[in-house]
Amino acid sequence: MPVLCLIANPIDSELDPDLAAAVVQQTGGELNWLDHSIACEIIDPLSTEALSLARAVIGTRKVDAALVPSEGRRKPILVADMDSTMINEECIDELADALGIKEQVADITDRAMRGELDFAAALDTRVALLKGLERRVIEEVRRERITLAPGGRALIQTMKAYGAYAALVSGGFTYFADFFAKRIGFDEAVANVLEFDGDRLTGTVAKPIVDKTTKRQRLIALAAERNVPLERTMAVGDGANDLDMIAIAGFGVALHAKPAVAAQAGIRIDHADLTALLYLQGYADEDIVR
Repeated sequence: MPVLCLIANPIDSELDPDLAAAVVQQTGGELNWLDHSIACEIIDPLSTEALSLARAVIGTRKVDAALVPSEGRRKPILVADMDSTMINEECIDELADALGIKEQVADITDRAMRGELDFAAALDTRVALLKGLERRVIEEVRRERITLAPGGRALIQTMKAYGAYAALVSGGFTYFADFFAKRIGFDEAVANVLEFDGDRLTGTVAKPIVDKTTKRQRLIALAAERNVPLERTMAVGDGANDLDMIAIAGFGVALHAKPAVAAQAGIRIDHADLTALLYLQGYADEDIVR
């Protein structure tokens, strides 16, 4: 039985009872609010075109729509990207800013995330530009420039409260991933290792690098280790290097992703924050650990 989810950003919701009712009128099904004015679900819509009908009714309003199966909806495994997913920034761009070369590095990052450049080569190129950056500056960037994405801690803490396992698997760096994984509540973190000569970056990263293949393989391995079929897993990310894990997860979510990435994902969230991943799973407001 399918479930149609309508989800808005809690900070500036454009989802109201009138809009929800208008969608139901087009799709059929039973309306149930998960969080009033933020998220609702339409259970067993009658139309086979429910998702496209919902998006047509929504129009330009900042409301996401997703169609998910009701069976096995709550996922016991989550694998998440870090940069621009669980945190708001791209860490390497902020490190480059400390050297006055953010624009140059950010352009490479953007092209890599759109899938226009080989990820490994783009990473090596950008890290080489950071050669000589001091450890204390990296710590300063981590402390002062990196912010947690809204809803991330609620997502992880709620899923863990209901028995899920959460892994942060990032093409970024352990210097950030280990720190923010602990703050958010992840069970593990996997990321690339920056190499130092004393207290300065050498401009290299340890091999092999964490890339799209690593992300996909870690999701597969976690599912096998925990005896969970892949259709019972969830993966979320925003860039081209996340597509391989998004493609095989039961719920593969492109969050605030580049258009080309969002177009290939089973589920796209363009407006809502990370709590959207809870509503997709059928969690209601009273279930969420905040």
